[in-house]
Amino acid sequence: MCQRSEWKLHRLECDALARLDKGRHKSVTPSIRLMIKLFIRRKLQSEKVIPMAATDNYKLVEELIDHMSGIDEKQLVLYAQMGTLVNLILQWPEMNVKEIAVNFSKLACNAHTICDSELRPLGTGLYPVISIINHSCLPNAVLVFEGRSAVVRAVQHIPPGAEVSISYIETAGSTMTRQKTLKENYLFTCTCSRCVKAQEDEIKESAILEGYRCTNDQCAGFLLRNSDDTGFTCQQCGLVRSKEDIKNIASQIKSISDEASTSMSSQNYAEALFMHEKVEKLQKILCHPYSISLMQTREKLLKISMELENWTKALTYCKLTISVYQKLYPGIHPLLGLQFYTCGKLEWLVVHQDVSFTSPSLLLLGHTEDSLKSYTKAFDILRITHGTNSSFMKELLQKLEEARAEASYKRSSIDDE
Repeated sequence: MCQRSEWKLHRLECDALARLDKGRHKSVTPSIRLMIKLFIRRKLQSEKVIPMAATDNYKLVEELIDHMSGIDEKQLVLYAQMGTLVNLILQWPEMNVKEIAVNFSKLACNAHTICDSELRPLGTGLYPVISIINHSCLPNAVLVFEGRSAVVRAVQHIPPGAEVSISYIETAGSTMTRQKTLKENYLFTCTCSRCVKAQEDEIKESAILEGYRCTNDQCAGFLLRNSDDTGFTCQQCGLVRSKEDIKNIASQIKSISDEASTSMSSQNYAEALFMHEKVEKLQKILCHPYSISLMQTREKLLKISMELENWTKALTYCKLTISVYQKLYPGIHPLLGLQFYTCGKLEWLVVHQDVSFTSPSLLLLGHTEDSLKSYTKAFDILRITHGTNSSFMKELLQKLEEARAEASYKRSSIDDE
């Protein structure tokens, strides 16, 4: 594969890495590999060995923001060490360690995680043209990848002359959390329409997504800290939850979560499922129903149940996450579409694993129609975010047609009975 794909570039890269002694190979991180590729590509383009394109040009990299002035000394030293290693690997007299270090700073705030169609990370890439697109926590476009190509697709109507925006971060979080992430990683404060809000709205958002639930099971209110710092008061019914009660449950969750992580690391999925179910039970007592922590636990339970091929349990957790996804990802969002896609697959698997029915019963028809609805919702979102030409989308369309045909057949069979 190395020789068949971009051989002229890979030959230099492989030769350079082969010269490195075995002790240093562990230090060659994906970021360092990417930097090596960048400088080899620049060299080959300047020598006219490979073509230079408008979107594949080192001058575009030179124009990227590096934020060197805002980086602490410890990080600067790390970039210098990484630059020295790149220089050692390439061994080109014209190399400038300072330039390499600056490029690592550019990489930190401009690189993109390359994902497959289901948004599973595959690697890291630098796309200078994409990097000039500004961030918004409520973007009008999304960045997806088709192989190694980066594609930006509009998720709403963008009038002529309006700015295109994408999200640099995971937007499932309170404004405070998003701002903290952006400040730490990209060194700016977001002023998008989702971030600029009244202080009381921001406090309420944080209390719902990252706070605690009312002790009254019938109340959906959010809790705020008391002025005397002894507990939290429900803003809907006025009940007070003690600080000690919250601390005690949070401690239990932390302890069991650590055990669950150990089970997952050893791939003991049955035990991990048991542990995460205990965590979920405690989080349902502690956290607001729309809590991100509770949603993340249910996502883990969904994945573990799928590993164990317990489709019914996996479907239960998938449905529990979708209502939160709809709140966290307003409008057209690929993660919401993919969750509907997962839900459709699980509903389909539940139908076809159940061999206890010998006729197309109303129950099985219901599951099939649920699958059809989920696939339809997934397709309506993903055709916008992913287009329709990828193999993933063609597979989704095929599943949608199969569910439609089977639902139609079952309806007609029940009518004939």
